[in-house]
Amino acid sequence: MRRSTYLLKLPLPIKKAAQRLAKEDGVSLNQWIATAVAEKVGVVETAADFFKQRAGKATGAPWAFRRIGAKEHLGLVS
Repeated sequence: MRRSTYLLKLPLPIKKAAQRLAKEDGVSLNQWIATAVAEKVGVVETAADFFKQRAGKATGAPWAFRRIGAKEHLGLVS
């Protein structure tokens, strides 16, 4: 696996929390952050795929949003 270097600037409280969690997990801060980023990428890509598939199967929603209006449909208007 190819690796690259990336300077990451974190707010101090986040860095300290990440250091603490990495220590609890028994891994380096670098490994902990790399794993956290990989998990986030996986979640976002999985969600994007899910919603792309759902969008292709949607029926009736477009006319409902046009007729009712998105805000009313979502309960955002009282």
